[in-house]
Amino acid sequence: MTIKDISAQTGYSVGTVSRVLNHQPNVSEKARKAILEAAEAVGFQLNANAKQLKQQRPTSILAVVKGTSNELFGDLIEAMQAKIQKYPLIVDYIDEDADEVQRGIQLCREKKPLGIFFLGGNAESFRRDFSQIDVPCVLVTGDASQLQLDGLSSVTTDDTQSGFLAVEHLVKLGHKKIVVIGGSREVSDIARLRFNGSMQAFQKENIAFDPKLDYATGRFSFADGYRAMEELLTAKREFTAVFAMADVMAIGAIRALKDHGLRVPEDVSVIGLDGLTMGDYTVPKLATVRQSVEELAERSIQMLASQIEGKSGTKHVTIAPLVEENESASYI
Repeated sequence: MTIKDISAQTGYSVGTVSRVLNHQPNVSEKARKAILEAAEAVGFQLNANAKQLKQQRPTSILAVVKGTSNELFGDLIEAMQAKIQKYPLIVDYIDEDADEVQRGIQLCREKKPLGIFFLGGNAESFRRDFSQIDVPCVLVTGDASQLQLDGLSSVTTDDTQSGFLAVEHLVKLGHKKIVVIGGSREVSDIARLRFNGSMQAFQKENIAFDPKLDYATGRFSFADGYRAMEELLTAKREFTAVFAMADVMAIGAIRALKDHGLRVPEDVSVIGLDGLTMGDYTVPKLATVRQSVEELAERSIQMLASQIEGKSGTKHVTIAPLVEENESASYI
């Protein structure tokens, strides 16, 4: 009899069975009772290797960071390292297109962590493979509530609302010809949600927007913000305002506009999203939809620590975004 056999017999995932047999928290009493009864009925015991792993008493927490040039994630890691006191934090950066859950599975084998923070993620990756992870996890800046996965909590800003607020702000300033630059909606859940929010604003205001012509994609980086802006300029799209789905893209876009002889905000208004500290020091000061890095870090740490210590189960928290008008977006 193996863990997989108990999983099949009880109807609970392999991850849930493993958490129960290893005396991990974040499992319902109903599931714990059913699994322990099934294991006892067949005289199941963990093998010696599993017992040895248990005796190693892991003490660290992992942070799997998706994207090597995401400034928001850099700020979040810095805030987490300053706030987290009880557990050592091991940070692992992966490519923006890499599979964060597979990386988490690999690191669980290698590092034996108490829990994992995932900074950025794709819903399909979690839906497909998360059952193979048997420690508490928190998805940071992503909403995992619809996945309903035992052991996966989430803390996020409302990305759909953020995209809506960004475009709505430009419309309030009188802009009707607006282009958008952002990530791949097929790869990034964040890009998809922010795009959906912007589309809701366009529809509400009856403003025409052609996703094939008025949307340029790239990674969330300065360089790709510059390249995406150049793509729209080269295509001769007519616009008076730009919504960039990340502040780093907005800053890159402003540089591209300047290099093409356009002034911000006199000729083109630009609004970003994230609220990075560096945006306060750009010229002009960057208009943005701000996420609270401090609150995201604080809530994530509290949530994961509570799950590790068995004080709470899976939870999902959404933090409201806030528009900061600043200087890079103005009335037309």
